[in-house]
Amino acid sequence: MPKVSVAALAKFAESLPEPGGVGSADAVDPVTLGRRVRHFRSRRGLTLAQLGDAVGVTPSQLSLVENGRREPRLSLLAAIARALSVPMSELTAAAPPPDRRAALEIELDRAQRTPLFASLGVRALRPSRALPLDVLETLVALHRELTRRNNASHATAEEARRANTEIRLAMRAADNYLPEIEQVAERLMRDTGYTTGAVTHRMVSRLAEQVGFAIIHVDDLPHSTRTVTDLAHGRIYLPPASIPGGHGLRSLALQALAHRVLGHEEPVSYADFLRQRVEINYFAAACLMPRQQAVEYLAAAKRAKDLAVEDFRDAFGVTHEAAAHRLVNLATSHLDIPMHFVRVGDDGALVRGYENDGVPFPQDASGAVEGQPVCRSWVARSVFGLQDRTTENYQLTDTPAGTFWCSSQTGQQLAGQFSITVGVPYVHAKWFRGRDTTARQVSRCPDERCCRLPSQELAQHWSGSAWPSARMHAQILAPLPRGSFPGVDDTELYAFLAKHAERS
Repeated sequence: MPKVSVAALAKFAESLPEPGGVGSADAVDPVTLGRRVRHFRSRRGLTLAQLGDAVGVTPSQLSLVENGRREPRLSLLAAIARALSVPMSELTAAAPPPDRRAALEIELDRAQRTPLFASLGVRALRPSRALPLDVLETLVALHRELTRRNNASHATAEEARRANTEIRLAMRAADNYLPEIEQVAERLMRDTGYTTGAVTHRMVSRLAEQVGFAIIHVDDLPHSTRTVTDLAHGRIYLPPASIPGGHGLRSLALQALAHRVLGHEEPVSYADFLRQRVEINYFAAACLMPRQQAVEYLAAAKRAKDLAVEDFRDAFGVTHEAAAHRLVNLATSHLDIPMHFVRVGDDGALVRGYENDGVPFPQDASGAVEGQPVCRSWVARSVFGLQDRTTENYQLTDTPAGTFWCSSQTGQQLAGQFSITVGVPYVHAKWFRGRDTTARQVSRCPDERCCRLPSQELAQHWSGSAWPSARMHAQILAPLPRGSFPGVDDTELYAFLAKHAERS
């Protein structure tokens, strides 16, 4: 098993400013802050010495601030803002100042702080005022191309599967639980006035306003996107209604907000892109089913020995898949129950999976589980053949790793049907509704004789007499789309933003 660090998955709570407050210098990129100070000082026509006299520090100290080499205390920032007659929020904004050279200096500094640059083993070049503008432009262009080529070289199906496997193993090591994101989501929902029950659209809108964004519904989102965030104008564009696949508008809005709340920057690799997807989905679920209220609800159900995904789903007004995944987030850390979760397509292929209970997932040679056929005896697959699929279906399955109790529910989307299944080792089935099921199957997978090979009689009769026309899975031959955000058409995206910016 590869060693994967989960410490970097979430370190967001401490860096967030208090709601409604100004924040601190520690929460602002020092290079961006310094360039904004320089911009407003130059606009006021002040020298370093004149501004230093006004705020009570030496010109050399101010120079260190402007060059991003010193992080000023909040009191000094407030004094600088007063001396330059600008609001503190304007001085500490995350965007570069409206000055081309300053923007280039900031971009070069950020590029030289990435793991990609560190891997080159060369010395960083300080983007000072002495660096000619044309040299600065050339260096930034080279870094952009270096990043583009790195992303392109990593954007392969093999890389995606490798990265996804590492993230799955990291989440298993963390029991699928990220307390730092829980803390951020819990605090933000508390500040919106949430107390219990389903989170309303109005609460999500208030949370967006708290973070500095307005939610706008449009019917012309780029085809390659689910949402678009305009950082320059503080807008999140959403579709006018839920899109196929179970993603509700509340969840989409919260995922878009998560990028900002969790301090995400443009992904530097496909692995980084996937990690961000895990984090934004986790954040959205932690907001829609806040930890304190969700744990209280689940703990009460456990005491009554009546845990059920469908009840949890209805109590918080979310999709069955969201409720199942959230249950698995909290089960081990707060209920002392190891669990597994799988989403399976109607073709029997595993789409998404998580386990920390020892259930034997099908895997390829690299350890990836996505796309692997699930045993035909598992309820996650056999449920498609049942007539009654309006409620959860329960089953006990004897496997080489022991007996597991599972609960499965089907759903429908444009691409076809799918099933959502959660399960536990038999010893923990006592806490769940449906534990007394009489449905029981035996799975010997990964032994191919279990369900992957036809019977000897059928094989002898039809071998050499059948010639099917197989469906071509063309996506396995194609590289993942290039771009800053894999799969997104930049031309379409920027045209959309320009169109809606003109309407403001």
